[in-house]
Amino acid sequence: MSFAGKPQMLHHAGYVTHDAAATVAFYADILGLEFCATVMDDKIPSTGEPFPYLHLFFKMVDGSTLAFFESPSLTPPSPPSHPAYDVFNHTAVAASSREEVDEWAKHLSSKGVEVLGPIDHGVIYSIYFHDPNGMRLEITVTAQEGWDDRAAEAREDLAAWETAKQQAADEGRDPREAMLALIETRKAAMAERGIVSADEIARS
Repeated sequence: MSFAGKPQMLHHAGYVTHDAAATVAFYADILGLEFCATVMDDKIPSTGEPFPYLHLFFKMVDGSTLAFFESPSLTPPSPPSHPAYDVFNHTAVAASSREEVDEWAKHLSSKGVEVLGPIDHGVIYSIYFHDPNGMRLEITVTAQEGWDDRAAEAREDLAAWETAKQQAADEGRDPREAMLALIETRKAAMAERGIVSADEIARS
C-alpha cells in the first residue's frame, strides 16, 4: 500500500545558539515572536547522546516555530569553505505587505540591526539581516500571486540543470562555466515568470 501523506506545515526549524539570552532578546523583544516554550534535558532524546541543552521555541502567527539549542562547551562551527554558504543558507518569514516589509526595515535599523534591502525580486519583496548567532534571516512578502505554482517549469529547470552538469562532467569542463551558459539561455524564461535578475536589480 502506498503512503499518500504530505507534511502539513512547518512545525519548527531548529538551530544552534551559543547565547540563549541574546537569542531570546532578539526574537522576542526585537522581532516580537512569542517565546512560547522551553525544553531542558541532559541527553538528546532521539539519539541518547550526553549533550545537556536548553531548547528555546519562538512562535509565529501561523503556529510554526523557530527553535534554538544552547549546549555548554559546544565549540563554534568551522568557517564555511565558500562565502556562498553564508548567503544561501537562510530562513525567510512572511510579512503581510510591501509596506510592512519597509516598516520592518526601519524598525530593525532603529534597534541597531544591519539591514540589506529592500530588494524587489519581482515575485517577492524582501529585506535581509542576521540574528545574534550569525544566521541570515529574510522578511518577505509575495509580490506576484502564483509564482510558486509552477511545478512543471520547476521540473524542466531541474532537468536542464542536471543535464548541463552531467555533460560538463563527461566533457571535463568547468561546471560553473557550464551553469553560467545554461542560466544565460534561461534568463528570458525567468523574466516571463516575473523574476527580476541580479543584474536588473543592480541597475535599478
